[in-house]
Formats: sequence, structure tokens, C-alpha cells
Amino acid sequence: MTQDVAANLTVRLAETAEDVRAAQALRYRVFYENMGAAPSEEMARRKLDFDRFDDFCDHLLVVSQTAPEFPPEIVGTYRLLRRSRAVETSGFYSAAEFDLDPLKKFPGEVLELGRSCVDPAFRDRAVLQLLWKGISDYLMDNRITLMFGCASFPGLDLDQMAGALSYLHYYHSAPADWRPRALDERYVKMDRMPKEQVDMRQALREMPPLIKGYLRLGGVIGDGAVIDDVFNTVDVCLLVETENVPKRYAKHYQFEDKIASGILKTGPERTRA
Repeated sequence: MTQDVAANLTVRLAETAEDVRAAQALRYRVFYENMGAAPSEEMARRKLDFDRFDDFCDHLLVVSQTAPEFPPEIVGTYRLLRRSRAVETSGFYSAAEFDLDPLKKFPGEVLELGRSCVDPAFRDRAVLQLLWKGISDYLMDNRITLMFGCASFPGLDLDQMAGALSYLHYYHSAPADWRPRALDERYVKMDRMPKEQVDMRQALREMPPLIKGYLRLGGVIGDGAVIDDVFNTVDVCLLVETENVPKRYAKHYQFEDKIASGILKTGPERTRA
């Protein structure tokens, strides 16, 4: 992956242990100090968000260099774990919430995305575009056919998110042959109301921006949601086939030429359910 620079911002993969610790420090500030997640004692002592998966993942970073005399600062991050790496080491993080066995049927390289966050002082379009540009480059470099991960609704009030969850269940379910399902002991049904009662416009207004962004890229949803008490969220399994990324978004993130040439189409043609 090559560096991509916008103004004083750069997107690249972590290169050192110090880079990873900087990403973990940003995650701690966002998830635990700003969003109210519950850290372990060791996390609170070290002011880092970390787990056993960090050692086996690639860490995408947006770095701010405000002036030559100041040290660079990590202002955005995404954690990336390829299936070829996961099966040899840690497995997938999402397996603690969802049965991922159906994904074994999906051909090619599969990528789990997670731990996405941006420093509150840098939450503008430039940082988000650079994160997506970095992901796009990573998809091409590693010939990814499917990306997936846990996507979260903030809070635990299922009634408040009933419309959005129901909308996802009825209109964006993944194909049955490779649809992950929430683990039985954690399963929360998503069809909180009858289909005819779902107000689609209102449901989209209630949808977290990140989930809406993935839906625009052709995203689909697994079966059932999961309550995450540590992060104070309700999680869904969200999946995007790289070949289904709409052309206008591919062009926006500068990899249309490689989609057109077939580089990303390493699996058979599929249609959304």
C-alpha cells in the first residue's frame, strides 16, 4: 500500500509497534472516554484499547502532521484481518457474536473490518475519505472478494431502534447460503415489527451513519443482532461484496479502473438477496 496525502493528512498501514499503540490509544479515547464503553482494569491503567487480535491484524491509520516541528498524530484508524491470516492465528473477532461458518462457502479472500474510529477533532469528510481510500487500496492489494464486520447501534434500547433493525431484516438480508447468524445464546431478533409497519424513510434517519454508508456500497446483514454490554451497543453483522460496490462509489474512491479490469472479481457473479 502506498501513502496517500490530503493536505496535512496521510493514510497508511501501521509500520511499527509504536504505530499500533497510537491506534490503541485513539481507540481508548474514543470508545471508553468519549462513548462510555467499560474498559478492563489493565486497559484503564494503560489507557489503551487492546485484545488478542491486534497482533494478527493490519492497522490502517490516518496520520496528521500539523507542522514539521510537531510529532505526527494518529487521528483515524481501522483494524483489518484477512481470512487467510485469521485461520492460521486468532480466528475472527466477530465469531464471539456470530456463527461465521456460512462464510466458508464464500470464495476468495475475505476481510474482517473493525475497531473503526476517528478523533472527535478530525471528524470531517477528509479523514473519512482517506480511510475509505486506504480500505480501497487494501481490497485491491489483497484481492478481497468480501468484507464484513460487526456494525453497531449505540445504546441498548431495542424499542428505539426497532424500525431500523426491522428495515435491515426485511430489505437487506444477506443471501441465505452465506448468511452469518447471531449465536443462539446471544441472538436478538431484528424483525421487531411487521414489514408493513416499517417506515423506510424514518428507519434510514435512525440508522447510524456508518451502517448507511455500507448499505450504499451494497451492504447486506446477517441473521439476528447481538447486545454488547461492554461497548453499550447493539451489533449486526454487516457484509459487502466488493464486486457489488456501485460504480459511482468505486470511481469516487479511485479504484474503478481495477474493478472494470476484473481484478476484484475473483469470485463467481452473485446477486443480492
